[in-house]
Amino acid sequence: MNYCSHCGSAVRFAVPEDDDRPRFLCDACGTIHYQNPRIVAGTLPVAGERVLLCRRAISPRKGFWTLPAGYMENGETVEEAALRETREEARAAVIEPSLYTLISLPHINQVYMIFRGELEGDYAAGPESLEVELFTESEIPWDELAFPTIERTLKHFFDDRRRDAFELHLSRIGAEERERYFGSA
Repeated sequence: MNYCSHCGSAVRFAVPEDDDRPRFLCDACGTIHYQNPRIVAGTLPVAGERVLLCRRAISPRKGFWTLPAGYMENGETVEEAALRETREEARAAVIEPSLYTLISLPHINQVYMIFRGELEGDYAAGPESLEVELFTESEIPWDELAFPTIERTLKHFFDDRRRDAFELHLSRIGAEERERYFGSA
């Protein structure tokens, strides 16, 4: 950020008084520009023994498989965002969604919130998906998953299903684990 979105003056990056981290500050109008993490909301649609995955038609990770998910919009709840993303990416509906994984990625300022629920009705590729397909655990293209958050969510799901006990999973993915997907860049 170079200029204040309130008054157009130049900003500086410094720690405000009584704060503990640097922010963009406008000395002209006094605005402190807070930048907060982005929430990625999505679903884990389940149909019997299979789960629904989408092959990405967009960057990053175009051509790789993911759960239907995307950035939460202003004015919606996390659950509404997850269900909207599922409609947009997989032309699908999920019933009785419950929060299943909450994964923090502090190094890229994101929080993933994935809801598990039953797939209801048909599905098809939306504009951000090349294809949409149901997979059993043995059919999951593990080496072609787009993000470590998706791999972690799927592993939790199949482990929980074997135990017949589903719980909320809270975790963190660091830069090291993410490097397996994106390299060291």
